[in-house]
Amino acid sequence: MDGTTGAEDKNRTAEAPLTPRTGTRRRSAKAQRISTATAERLPVREGEDLWTSTELSEVRDRLQTEMGELTAEIATAESQIAERIHDAAEGAGDDQADAGAKTFEREQAMALTYNARDLLAQNERAIVRIDQGTYGVCESCGQAIGKARLQAFPRATLCVRCKQREERR
Repeated sequence: MDGTTGAEDKNRTAEAPLTPRTGTRRRSAKAQRISTATAERLPVREGEDLWTSTELSEVRDRLQTEMGELTAEIATAESQIAERIHDAAEGAGDDQADAGAKTFEREQAMALTYNARDLLAQNERAIVRIDQGTYGVCESCGQAIGKARLQAFPRATLCVRCKQREERR
């Protein structure tokens, strides 16, 4: 025995492995729970309740789940694009309609892949904003985006007013 109690053993945390891209420590799922103090510091619009750690953790979990789905979608689409490019090389004798249809399908798959990559980047950015304590701050005017808006669309970076102004341009 090492002289520690069972409670001390439970409180010990093993050193988390380094992530390959950033060289930072990976957080365990338990460590990714948001503290109440962090949640309550995030801005909300007038009349809204403060964020709770549970609500913010749910948003984070939703973003991470979507990231996993998007990553799988991107991998599938990339393999399909590679197959279509290979098919295009083999179909050199196809008539113009067949060649045009293959080109259309390939370009459509590429557009969907670019969209999925953009959504993945938006999700990653939202998680970074949660970690930095800037989640919920409009990137245009600096006011609160609104808790209800973020719960409906967790990737939002603009408040409703700024988003409407952007869409009118």
